[in-house]
Amino acid sequence: MAEQSIPETSPPDAPAEGAPPQGGVSKKATAAPKSTPKGASSENAPPKGAVSQKPPSKGVVSRRRLLGTAGATGLALGAAGGAAGYAAAPSADRTALLSSLGADEVMFHGKHQPGITTALQARGHLVAFDLAAGAGRKEATALLRRWSTTAQRLMAGEASANADTDVARDAGPSSLTVTFGFGHSFFARTGLEKQRPIALDPLPDFSSDHLDKARSNGDLWVQIGSNDALVAFHALRAIQQDAGQAAKVRWQMNGFNRSPGATSQPMTARNLMGQIDGTRNPKPSESDFDRRIFVPDAGDPSWMADGSYAVVRRIRMLLDDWEQLSVKAQEDVIGRRKSTGAPLSGGTETTAMDLEKTDADGGLVVPINAHSRITRPDENGGAAMLRRPFSFHDGIDADGVPDAGLLFVCWQADPLRGFVPVQRKLDRGDALSTYIRHESSGLFAVPGGTAEGEYVGQKLLEG
Repeated sequence: MAEQSIPETSPPDAPAEGAPPQGGVSKKATAAPKSTPKGASSENAPPKGAVSQKPPSKGVVSRRRLLGTAGATGLALGAAGGAAGYAAAPSADRTALLSSLGADEVMFHGKHQPGITTALQARGHLVAFDLAAGAGRKEATALLRRWSTTAQRLMAGEASANADTDVARDAGPSSLTVTFGFGHSFFARTGLEKQRPIALDPLPDFSSDHLDKARSNGDLWVQIGSNDALVAFHALRAIQQDAGQAAKVRWQMNGFNRSPGATSQPMTARNLMGQIDGTRNPKPSESDFDRRIFVPDAGDPSWMADGSYAVVRRIRMLLDDWEQLSVKAQEDVIGRRKSTGAPLSGGTETTAMDLEKTDADGGLVVPINAHSRITRPDENGGAAMLRRPFSFHDGIDADGVPDAGLLFVCWQADPLRGFVPVQRKLDRGDALSTYIRHESSGLFAVPGGTAEGEYVGQKLLEG
């Protein structure tokens, strides 16, 4: 987990990892736009950015024109000034507003679906649906149309078209993303078995699995992320309501990450074990990123062009056992310094790990079973995946043990060349396996993005 999970932001001496060039979203100091612009379809963003930079609308006060307290301006004001600014209604002629996390907008339309290379958000919901008894291709098509319309509106900071709950009335887009995928069982339910990708074949069994089938797989999968908890919940409720009689929730999981701007300087995020988590995640700036993460235009089946495959796992961390280890023992399990994320072989977080370096006694400085050693692409035939997780904490169980860990989500062009070889190697001797437990699993085909007027999955359902 620690070696490749996507960071919130990159360390000062490295480019952002797991986010589009120049970041997944940008902060706007002007009023947010009324709607997503037509033709904004490149990487879910206008050219060279994933956030709309539209001019303010004079004399209009809406849920997307808010006074925030995040960002450099808001932080300088302090708590009292920020609270007063948020409470005060802007005057009719005010056109320039303070910058805010709420104003950040990710484009719905684009080459790829949002929520894959988007910078990691503070809140997330993962939810799987099964089609209702008797529902088939026709009902699934209508559902994906509804979901796509709702996702586009909510990501633009607008109300849902279907009985909006007003939960997010006062907020802006807040970097909201909604991502849709299809499970293995979806294709039989809709009569589309011939269109089911080979890459969607069930994952092999792993000896470390303790999977709950009721919380695994599903016909349809939705990933929701936002930097505001209410905005994320609002989207979750809208998606659930849109399902209507066509589909029912199979399972749902809620997660979180560190909020953007919570640290004094940009740095890689930490997981619930306290480890810096995301140092070696593939970056979109790398020449082979698209080849590893996205299905090519000439891929098979054709409806998956520019799409990706998501492996979703609920990984419980046995924190009571982990926290009994000394810091030195924890570092040996991971292969990196807990304080800085630097490899045990020396240097900084981004220094290349020296796998052959030995100590005074001739032992390997980075243990042979260290998690960061085992998960390296060069130790797995080049296998790589874009890991984009959320942490979770679902309370304390009957034994007084925290039910907490990682909602692991990884993206790759082919899971048999991404997740599977790495997990097989971890299964054979990862030092971290003693302190984690895989409790649920799912694999979903996530088609490419949509153009204006299209809905997600249209090439599959109408092809």
